[in-house]
Amino acid sequence: MEFTQEQKLYAQIVQRAWEDAEFKKELVANPLAAIEKVIGKKMTLPEGKTLVVRDQTDDSTIYINLPAKANLDDVELSEKELEIVAGGYTTPAELAIEYIGIPLAKWLLS
Repeated sequence: MEFTQEQKLYAQIVQRAWEDAEFKKELVANPLAAIEKVIGKKMTLPEGKTLVVRDQTDDSTIYINLPAKANLDDVELSEKELEIVAGGYTTPAELAIEYIGIPLAKWLLS
């Protein structure tokens, strides 16, 4: 599987936070500034949105992230989503990268 630019950026940010304690502190305290340093440009959040980064590296704790409730009344599946429904993903990790990390990374690169 070839990773997209968004997936690579998300992985780069996570990897750096794992390896650099100061970067991780900054990422949690001021996510926009920390990510701007990684991507080398100013970013703007979509109107009405905030970015929250929580340190979930304590392996003695189980974390549950509650996503925003989606309005599914007018939703049509994309080709990629149809592929997922049909079994196109082979591991939970691939699915997690696509649907947990990518919404963040998509607007980071825009």
